[in-house]
Amino acid sequence: MIAAENCQTPPLPSHIVTGQLSFDELGTPLRDTTFVVFDLETTGGSAEEDAVTEIGAVKVRGGEVLGEFATLVDPERGIPVQVAQLTGITQLMVTGAPRLQTVLPAFLEFAAGAVLVAHNSGFDISFLKAACERYGYRWPKPPVVCTVKLARRVLSRDEAPSCRLSALADLFHTSTRPTHRALADAQATVEVLHSLLERVGNVGVHSLEELLAYLPEVTPEQRRKRSLAAHLPSKPGVYLFRGPKEEVLYVGTASDLRRRVRQYFTASEGRRRLREMVALAVRVDAVECAHALEAEVRELRLLRAHRPAYNRRSKNPHHAWWLVLTDEPFPRLSMVRTPRDGALGPFRTRQAAESVASALLDAVPLRSCTIKIPATNQRASPCALAELGRCQAPCAGRQTVEEYSPAVVAVRDLVVGRSADPLRKLIDHLGTLASAERFEEAATRRDRLAGLVRSLDRAQRLAALAALPQLVAARPDREGGWEFSVVRYGRLASAGVARRGTRPMPVVDALVASAETVVPTAGPLRGAPPEETGVVLRWLDQPGTRLVYADEPWSSPVGAAAAWLPWAEQAAGARPLHDRWT
Repeated sequence: MIAAENCQTPPLPSHIVTGQLSFDELGTPLRDTTFVVFDLETTGGSAEEDAVTEIGAVKVRGGEVLGEFATLVDPERGIPVQVAQLTGITQLMVTGAPRLQTVLPAFLEFAAGAVLVAHNSGFDISFLKAACERYGYRWPKPPVVCTVKLARRVLSRDEAPSCRLSALADLFHTSTRPTHRALADAQATVEVLHSLLERVGNVGVHSLEELLAYLPEVTPEQRRKRSLAAHLPSKPGVYLFRGPKEEVLYVGTASDLRRRVRQYFTASEGRRRLREMVALAVRVDAVECAHALEAEVRELRLLRAHRPAYNRRSKNPHHAWWLVLTDEPFPRLSMVRTPRDGALGPFRTRQAAESVASALLDAVPLRSCTIKIPATNQRASPCALAELGRCQAPCAGRQTVEEYSPAVVAVRDLVVGRSADPLRKLIDHLGTLASAERFEEAATRRDRLAGLVRSLDRAQRLAALAALPQLVAARPDREGGWEFSVVRYGRLASAGVARRGTRPMPVVDALVASAETVVPTAGPLRGAPPEETGVVLRWLDQPGTRLVYADEPWSSPVGAAAAWLPWAEQAAGARPLHDRWT
């Protein structure tokens, strides 16, 4: 492994290395950004089937080389002849070299906190991600710049008919020539990167955030509308693009309103619909929020109120399905849009609700037909399910209301978390199917059962939160202060912050006193929108959140589906049934 400090390469252009930060410069200036430009040599083109033979990387900032990283890697397999001829790396050269399992943590440490740069970065990044997954390392998700994409963005076809590294090295007259060896190619890519940054600097891209968003094409009309964001504060909140008739075109959230909205104009917006939206917009309004939770909730409420044409999430703001037991002598499962007490859901799609209903019918002997069955004098003919033994045929008088009622009670108890006996029955049945080598049927029922467990868990957790008349929670704001939320019946009723040095409890008292009054209605969520209750629950579940107080204990029922979640997660990534049960 080679490490070199304070090596010199051609500096960045003067307008990047020096100069005062302008008002148009957002985020981290490029001159202050640390880049790790790297290259991999491999035995082939598949990240899953091939292996790394060499890693080379150069760490640069402000035109100065901070360090280099280079090592051969034992691929633990043969190197194809054509690859050895291309790279010059032979089997003898990698014999005795460190393995990737040893090299990978050293490279991740070398690149920590930096922006990764590679020529055709998708190829190199795919190998790194695959290696992290293979050896149990967390992929840090760094920002990535691809010099191929950047070159295609800033260079014309006439100027650069090819964007291969060797062609760009010729175009920019780099001092280091690419040779299909990792360190040399990384060094050449550094010089190509500097030349490309000079080009983007001439069109007003001076920060890392602008560079990352610059790659798709930006129209001149988008850039001319930058002034629409001039009045926005650099605070968290919700922004609304408005059209010529004051209609709301688009709603979004941001931790920094001014920076986020300016990205629609100063950087490229690759989505065609949003380019169209920006062209129509004449004004941007903003609602400042105390913290991220309030911004998310206000976004959801504005989407429901305005249904903006350019927000995909606003197309069906009330689109949800619920499973309920019908109100008749022999209840059955029915899919409805409006929940009532005892309903299971919500489900985003009808297909998801149908899958969970099938899992329930696997576990509990409810009828699946839709005919009306009176309490007495049933005269219908039994269907095929009765002949197969999958229905007791109450329609034909073969089952009384009293004999049918245990199945109804079992479903109700399962939904609210009083009992999980049907889940145990299904687990036992999976083992029976596997023992009979009916693996495909067992796999189908296993997947349905896993979906049922996840749906029950989510429904029970949402219902438990929505049942609380009032809850006050706090989270540290990373600056020594606190973010507060007042939640009533699953809805955000008030939000605020106590900055560092401010006594928190007077702030809490003021938030509670000024909180929105929430009147609960029928249904598992007491009338709260499922999306909002879900957002609040995720905020409360984050590590570091503290419960200030609640009017009633916040708890889950003894028979809650949460105890079955580990099984559901294991089932989601399970091996084929014949591998697991034989």
